[in-house]
Amino acid sequence: MQQELIQNFLIKNGECFDSAQLVQIKSQLETIDDSKAGIVLGQSYQSPTVMLIIAILLGWERLFLDDIALGIIKIITCYGLMIWWLVDIISAKRRTYEYNYKKFVNAVTMCR
Repeated sequence: MQQELIQNFLIKNGECFDSAQLVQIKSQLETIDDSKAGIVLGQSYQSPTVMLIIAILLGWERLFLDDIALGIIKIITCYGLMIWWLVDIISAKRRTYEYNYKKFVNAVTMCR
């Protein structure tokens, strides 16, 4: 992929990934053919900051991170007697980084 497209991707989506993952992402983007770049560039990623705010205020971040079953169980159990809610607040950003990276890797795999 062209360096210009890679830089645009990293500027637009850089906050959605952990800084340690950005080096791997850049190297994977360089291997993608320009004709298939739209698959990766068209993906939308969740903002870790927004997921943290949702986790604090509502506790529904699991629903946005495609963890529907656990999200529903969490809500039904009153957020696991609030213990689950505290654990999810602490881990919300990390789980969002993992979700975004998994989504990125799936898109790159479709390009090959």
